[in-house]
Parts: sequence; structure tokens; C-alpha cells
Amino acid sequence: MKVLPLKHYANSTSELLDWYDIHRRSLPWRADPGQRSNPYHVWLSEVMLQQTTVKAVKPYFERFIARWPTVENMAKAELDEVLHLWAGLGYYARARNLHKCAQLILKEYKGKFPDNEAELQKLPGIGRYTAAAISAIVFGKRATVMDVNVERVMARIYSVSDPLPNSKSILFKHASDMTPSKRAGDYVQAVMDLGATVCTVREPKCSLCPWVRRCSGKHIAENLPAKLPKPKRLTRRGIAFWISDIDGAVLLRKRPEKGLLGGMMEIPSTSWVEGDLPDKKTAVMEAPLHVETWEQISGIVKHTFSHFNLELHILVATVAEQRPLLDNCIWCQPKDFEKQPLPTVMRKIAQLCLAKF
Repeated sequence: MKVLPLKHYANSTSELLDWYDIHRRSLPWRADPGQRSNPYHVWLSEVMLQQTTVKAVKPYFERFIARWPTVENMAKAELDEVLHLWAGLGYYARARNLHKCAQLILKEYKGKFPDNEAELQKLPGIGRYTAAAISAIVFGKRATVMDVNVERVMARIYSVSDPLPNSKSILFKHASDMTPSKRAGDYVQAVMDLGATVCTVREPKCSLCPWVRRCSGKHIAENLPAKLPKPKRLTRRGIAFWISDIDGAVLLRKRPEKGLLGGMMEIPSTSWVEGDLPDKKTAVMEAPLHVETWEQISGIVKHTFSHFNLELHILVATVAEQRPLLDNCIWCQPKDFEKQPLPTVMRKIAQLCLAKF
């Protein structure tokens, strides 16, 4: 690896910060120039932004801040409330860790965020990246922040042709070498902004880049960073049970706290497995209650998770007599679904069923 003189890094930093002072993005969690960043806002936004776009996160962030203006407010909320407001954002373990982290900050740190990376990484849901971002942006400490935008910028500036994820350590070293001690928070936000608005995945705007003269990969920018082929995403299948009573209330069930969609409400279903769909006789053995007559409706609910595709067929039934009380289940009118923490895939099931009846 070529070692560059410190002067190179200092000059590069100055050029980028000058660009940032003019072109910085206005984001609801970002402090105004000269103002100290709110640690609660930075933490909340960084957790939400994991594997999610800025555009998708903005309305969620604003709703969370309106509902819980401080970390203490969130710590005192019920987990179901947090999950409900999170519904639709995906990766629900983030919401559970968010709530748990807020409680620990209130209990163990008296509502104050730790000001160093090592201590931050002890908290639920805060890994190396998030800890570094908080440390730099909030507390101004020199910390190496590596998100997909920073990876892309470093790969292009230094023309790193080794594919991801194998090149992560090389890119991290470049990012670390370039991170300054002064204005560390502005610098990491500047690199992220550069990647998001100029050094974009497709059609990078090299002519607008403050680092274009120093960039050794500008002629092959769209080919960097290289990535290893993704493994084929497998498909799982199952059958969902839309069970209603004579008044139209639908049976919902709470999923286990741990695991996929943990703690969320669901339309009950069979297990989701690879291979052929189970036949109706086998499937109804997994239904939450015994019903004499089941009807399969047309249509398939399809949803994509990070590591598999899901296809769900739907069986419909009506409970004629008094509806039974079941563990971890509630009966809910469809008009009240919005009050429940139903993830996107469950809302797709509801949308299809309600369109049929």
C-alpha cells in the first residue's frame, strides 16, 4: 500500500471541508453550522440509517422526535409503542435495541451518552460504525467512520480494485489515515455527503468533486468499489391464516421477542420453509385454532427480506361462535390495524384479504 505524506492528507481535508461548508446537506438530525450536535438525534438517525436510505428515514425520524423528544422519553415508553412507530422501516431488531439502549442510557449513564467509542460499543445496537459516528459528530473526537458512501469514496480516490467485502480493511485504513483531529465531525459528514451527492453509485459527478485532482480512480469510477457476486437469494413459502369473527375482528398474534420480526404483531401462519408449499390438510395443523371450514383465496403475498424471498398463500376462515381467547393473540378490527405494530409483510396480507371481502 502506498504511504502518502501527511501534507497530502491535510490538503485533502481542507479541500473537502471548504466544499462541505458550502454544499452540506440539510438533514433533520444535523446541527446547524457552529451548533453542537444533539447526541440523541445523531444516535437515533444513525440507527435508523443502517441499511436504509435517508429519504425513507426522514419521516420516521421526525415522528420519533415528535413522540419522544428526549432519550429519557423513549426509555420510559413501552416497547410495543416503539415497534408500532417503527413498523415499515424494517430490520426490527434495531427498534428493540433502540428501546433497550435508551433504557440503559437512562439507568446507567443518567441520560447522558458516553463520549468515547469503547463505552458506546457496550450499548445494545451500537457497533463500531455507529460508535465512531457519535464520537466524531457529537463529541468532535477523531474517529474513523465507514459507511457505504465512505467505502465508495475511498475505493475511487485510491483506485482499490480488490472487491468488497475483502477490501474493507484496506478502505478502512485509507479512511483512518485521512480523518483529521480538527473538525472530525464535519469531516466524516462531509465524506458521507460527498458519496451521497457527488461520488454516487451511478453517474458520479466528478467535475463537481473537490477531490477530483487527487482521485486516481475517476476514469473507472463506476466500476468501483468492485463487489463479489451475491449468493442467490432463496425463496421460502408458507400459508397465512386470516381468521375473523362474525363482527369482522381479525385474529392477530404477537411474534416471539427474539428472531425475525421479533415482538411485532402478525397474521398467524405456518412456518416459512424452502421447497414446496404444504397442502391444506397439513397446513391447518399449524393454525392457531381449530376451524371446520377453510377457504383459500387467490393471490400470493410476496415480500423480500435481506436474505430470502417470501411467498405466502392465504387460508380464510370465520369463527361463528364466541371468539376464543388465545395466548399472545388479540382480536382486532381492520380499522384499528394502524394502532398495531404490523410489519410491512403483514400489511400486504391484510391489504389482499380486505380487497377480497
